Amino acid sequence: MLRYTVKRFLSMLLTLFLVATATFFLMHAIPGQPFEVTRETPESVKEAMMAKYGLDKSLFEQYLIYMNNLLHGEFGVSMKYKGQTVVGTVTSGMPASAVIGFGGVLLGCLIGSVLGALAALKNKGAVDYFVIVLAILGVSVPNFVFGSLIQRVLAVEWKLFPIQGWKGLSCMVLPILAATFTNIAHYARMLRTSMLDTMGQDYICTARSKGLSQGEIVRGHMLRNSFLPLVTSLGPMLAGCLTGNFVIEKIFNVPGLGQSMILAIQNSDYTMIMGLTIIFSFISIVGYFLVDIVYGLVDPRIRIAK
Repeated sequence: MLRYTVKRFLSMLLTLFLVATATFFLMHAIPGQPFEVTRETPESVKEAMMAKYGLDKSLFEQYLIYMNNLLHGEFGVSMKYKGQTVVGTVTSGMPASAVIGFGGVLLGCLIGSVLGALAALKNKGAVDYFVIVLAILGVSVPNFVFGSLIQRVLAVEWKLFPIQGWKGLSCMVLPILAATFTNIAHYARMLRTSMLDTMGQDYICTARSKGLSQGEIVRGHMLRNSFLPLVTSLGPMLAGCLTGNFVIEKIFNVPGLGQSMILAIQNSDYTMIMGLTIIFSFISIVGYFLVDIVYGLVDPRIRIAK
């Protein structure tokens, strides 16, 4: 298990290095400047701005400085907002993104798992067809459509919750519901498919021949093996919990990381874009790393396979 963990850890570091390198060169390949200067701006001011952000150096020198700063945990300062750092933006925006993300994943996993299990056990029944339709809607309907719909019905027409903002528990309900819908469809479809495959395995037939009840077979044999594909999907799901739901945060005006990233892109804030991209990538890669470790613990065949 130690060798398996070290191998995955080194792979994680290599991936993060490649992401940081690609992000740097792609950002510098985009035409334009991160700050606006007019023709009337004195040349001395332009040179001072270039020198302040290190843009007067060669591209390779900028890259070395950028990588050195990353190794020391320095992600830079915003080029648009004075005194605003990338780390400060992440610290202030992550709690709101985490509430929406974890709330959506938790509710989606619980409700989706129950629906998926019922659909598999009642195959070709009313519940099964309902889950299939729900899964199709969850895949087909984008978050911003469902978010706008519940915003219109629950906030505008019924006036049950605030339309936008992030003050109080009532403001959290609609964003979490919008994030939950897709997760319910995802987990329900995945668990239904996995359980139907597991139900046809030989060890299930053996368990039935031993006289075990349906409940014992489901709890002791079906669910544990059926949850393996769901563990794989937890990597991007958990990463999304911390990196923010861009569209949902924009619709409901939530001051999370997704909203910060959208503003940085709109303002061409190079430092903020690169810093947030690296942090988002780091969270995603760590999520995949942890899922690989958990997957190896759940299924020993994975960590001993050559």
